[in-house]
Amino acid sequence: MLAVVIKEFRELRRDHRTVAMLVLIPFVLLLIFGFAASFDVSVLSVGVYGPGAASVASNLPAEHFDVVVTDPAGGSDQAQDLLRRAGANLAIVTGPTPAIYIDGADLFAARAAVAAVAQMPQLPAPTILFNPDLKTSTIMVPAIIGMILVFVGTIATSLGVVRERQTGTLETLAVMPLRPRDVFLGKIAPYFTVAVVDMIIVVAVGLAVFGVPFRGDVLTFALGAALFLFVTTGLGVLISTVSQNQGQAIQLALMTLLPQILLSGMVFPLAAIPIGVRWISYLLPLTYFTQIARGVLVRGTPIDGLVIPLVALAIMAVLIFGLSVLRFRRDLAPSAGRASATTP
Repeated sequence: MLAVVIKEFRELRRDHRTVAMLVLIPFVLLLIFGFAASFDVSVLSVGVYGPGAASVASNLPAEHFDVVVTDPAGGSDQAQDLLRRAGANLAIVTGPTPAIYIDGADLFAARAAVAAVAQMPQLPAPTILFNPDLKTSTIMVPAIIGMILVFVGTIATSLGVVRERQTGTLETLAVMPLRPRDVFLGKIAPYFTVAVVDMIIVVAVGLAVFGVPFRGDVLTFALGAALFLFVTTGLGVLISTVSQNQGQAIQLALMTLLPQILLSGMVFPLAAIPIGVRWISYLLPLTYFTQIARGVLVRGTPIDGLVIPLVALAIMAVLIFGLSVLRFRRDLAPSAGRASATTP
């Protein structure tokens, strides 16, 4: 038995990917659930508009409110537009008709804002915008769309490409009169299409069954989804190029999927994640697609209010997609050589 144990330890030591997964995943889970797993939003961003805005802003408790806008000339329209663009958690309007608006699309921040306003009787009763009933499904369905796109684009694509390498199909394609770019696009096209169909189904079910609104522009949502799919499918191909079998592909895909689900703002609000961990969130593509999906569907955010997440996804798409094409092209060259050598 001792010989078997020693043998298993030696094999495990040679399998660097498995060792990395066994070490990194517990560390990531400990990091997330120890520091980032919180639904409590302690500091709320607020905009103050109308006459006396500076005075009202200065009287807000600094430990609970972070004033991001003070505009004495603004009013209700400007306050609502600030929330529509996710510029703050709540907005206060002073003057003859005072009002408080809370962004209901940021669920946990909205609940914290309602509780904070209730403790300040000098403020008027708040109006919750975009998600007046503070329904969890309204903010979860847009995020679940992104999770499904990650699953199909990354895991399914990586498994499919690795499977073809194992079965020898890739070697056959390598000797055909096709450019590597054409082979690459042909490989990802089915997964891209399946992801689009899944997205349409989830959106339709969310609208019909859960009552999720679709207040924004369809083309803006389609642009964000297309960029996100290029990132996820490119990541799937990239994983396949460094994996020798489907087991390794699943391991690497899960290592990229887990942080995205837990740190993208899909489950835990970004504002509740400590800044020492939050920087990881801004490296994850699902973070930006969640902002786009919730912005377009729930808030009706115009495209100019989503420039940052759209540009971030575009940069990621160029980098990851370009790197995956290069890696895939390099993989085709040895496959072509092996196929030519076995041809009589």
